[in-house]
Amino acid sequence: MSKQRGIAIERLDGAGAEAAVPALTEILRDAVANGASVGFMDFSTSVDFERFWLGIVEQVRAGDVVLFVARGPEGIVGTAQLHPVGKPNQPHRAEIAKVLVHSTARRRGIGEALMREAEAAALAMGRDLLVLDTDEAGAARRLYNRLGWTEIGTIPRYALMPDGRDCGSTFFYKSLG
Repeated sequence: MSKQRGIAIERLDGAGAEAAVPALTEILRDAVANGASVGFMDFSTSVDFERFWLGIVEQVRAGDVVLFVARGPEGIVGTAQLHPVGKPNQPHRAEIAKVLVHSTARRRGIGEALMREAEAAALAMGRDLLVLDTDEAGAARRLYNRLGWTEIGTIPRYALMPDGRDCGSTFFYKSLG
């Protein structure tokens, strides 16, 4: 666990992940309500968001996902996931996913703190090549560039925004070695 500006970044085990589902559900609902292209649509419901997080809980328990949360005085305000690739020819690689910060907690360095903790955990696991993708027009793109990630390019129309508009996804990688 690391701490910065009153925010603690924690790695959750299965029980901790399960206990965090209500807060994580709210963070995902908030992200979609604010237009984030994170796999859900405007018509998605809290049940959809909760179902997603319950699936992540099972993946955390199985050791397939490392789940981080950012906790402040107001509770859990952010999250990020590290997905170690399970293929035999990629024991050095992991993916970063669902880096989300509640809209009421943005501009406090929480996304950066989550990313740094995920990078450190990846390196500790022997995963020195990380990849991720993000909405081509989102603020996260600037964060990843600032943190030294290499932008590979954008695939147009890769996904949809919550309102149904096309969304290009920009792909990044970072070598930690």
